[in-house]
Amino acid sequence: MSCGIYVLKPGEEDLQRPHNQDEIYYVISGAGRISVTPKGQPEVDRAVVPGDVIFVAAREYHRFHGITEELVLLVVFAPAMTL
Repeated sequence: MSCGIYVLKPGEEDLQRPHNQDEIYYVISGAGRISVTPKGQPEVDRAVVPGDVIFVAAREYHRFHGITEELVLLVVFAPAMTL
C-alpha cells in the first residue's frame, strides 16, 4: 500500500491514466468533479467536495475535471482486490 497528496488547481487538466492498483481518494479540500468509467458500464460523473471518499478499481478510466477550487486529495494505492 502507498499514499500521497494529489493537488489540482482550478482549470488544471488531470492527466492520469488507469493504474494497475485499486485507489481510494479522500477529498481534503476544494471542489470539482470526477468521471469514472467502470468496466462494462457507462461513465459516472459526480461532484466532489471535502469529506468525500471515492473508490476507483484497478484499470478503470478516471479523471478529475471542472475544478473550481484548488482540489487537495489524499490518494491511497493498494494491490487490486481478488475475489
